[in-house]
Amino acid sequence: MDYTKSVIAEIVAIGSELLTPFRQDTNSLYLTQRLNELGIEVAFKNVVGDDRENLAQVARNAIQRSHIVIFMGGLGPTEDDLTREAVSDALGLRLKRNPDMVADLYKRFAARRVTMPDNNMRQAEVIEGAEIIPNANGSAPGQYIEGAQDGSPRYIFLLPGPPHELKPMWNDQCHQILREKVPRVFIATRELRVSSLGESTVDARIAPIYTKHKDIQTTILAKAGEVQIHLRSRAKSRVEAQGNVDRLAGELEDELDDAVFSSNGESLEQIVGYYLQMRSATICVAESCTGGLVAERLTSVSGSSRYFLGGAVVYSNHLKTLLADVPPMMIEEYGAVSRQIAVALAENFRDMCNATIGIGITGIAGPTGGSEDKPVGLVYIAVADDLGTDVVERRFPGDRERIRWWSSQVALDMVRKKLI
Repeated sequence: MDYTKSVIAEIVAIGSELLTPFRQDTNSLYLTQRLNELGIEVAFKNVVGDDRENLAQVARNAIQRSHIVIFMGGLGPTEDDLTREAVSDALGLRLKRNPDMVADLYKRFAARRVTMPDNNMRQAEVIEGAEIIPNANGSAPGQYIEGAQDGSPRYIFLLPGPPHELKPMWNDQCHQILREKVPRVFIATRELRVSSLGESTVDARIAPIYTKHKDIQTTILAKAGEVQIHLRSRAKSRVEAQGNVDRLAGELEDELDDAVFSSNGESLEQIVGYYLQMRSATICVAESCTGGLVAERLTSVSGSSRYFLGGAVVYSNHLKTLLADVPPMMIEEYGAVSRQIAVALAENFRDMCNATIGIGITGIAGPTGGSEDKPVGLVYIAVADDLGTDVVERRFPGDRERIRWWSSQVALDMVRKKLI
């Protein structure tokens, strides 16, 4: 079998609580990362409630199509913990009570001086032919089953759901099992981030390039204020895999030029921080509608105290005057949401802070407060330095959170372009 192309994994998260708005599966993210380290791609993920018939059907489908199937959760002692039963149904194998596991359970409860309820005995049920995976952090052991489907190998894991049990079990035992079973393949990734261009524009420009690289998976994702280009390559050596994505990344950067603000997945605030430090520059920000979001993003980067001097949230007209020295007559003449006020915020606050660069933002984030002349989503952003002040007017669609994020993204990208 050519494992560089054929080995796929499937992850099945079990629990009706994961189908509600209140709980989410995070274990699969961790397992995906660990599988990728072995060169194994995750082709499918499922979330299934506590229903034996549904779970058995999902298990049958997973075992039919995927070489590695990992079931997470449903190994506890209660009536709704049905993973063992459902997987045994799917495999056509019996469950057997393991006497050593029974003894271990009694010892565990005795050590706590607690009488073991009878239903805990269910955790000693093992699928016929399965290998027990000890659980040092809980009472539910894991199980590992090796078999074949139509002449193709199958590696099946049953793991407990709590992350503090699952992660050590995978690290200490399961990872090593797969390392010995599956020939080593390497996965390399690169992530380019693009500003100022829409998703369709980016794809139209780069599709003629990336479609020529059949051995590299290219995924384009749109987020508020940026487009992400994810590159992924599998090869028999780390050097070959990395070389594949690096070559394609270089070609894409040549095409998109300075619209690419990050070539290794860094955030825009990180890139702005790099440039500020390279230029020995400092920055400050006076924000209205973004409510301190730009300052929060800048200061989320470790070491930002080297270049970030401070910020002011000047929501009211009074504080625009008090903290950023915007004349009341100017606010009365042009309105708080205007090009002139954004410029005054950037320039005046920069002077007050003695910063290299000053940012000023004012707008209407909504959902209320808009008018025919100044609708929700109207934002003015100004960036000032010794060479002058750039100011833009934007009308962002979406809800309050989206408008605020778009505003912060445009502001930071304006700073980046001043510094490059």
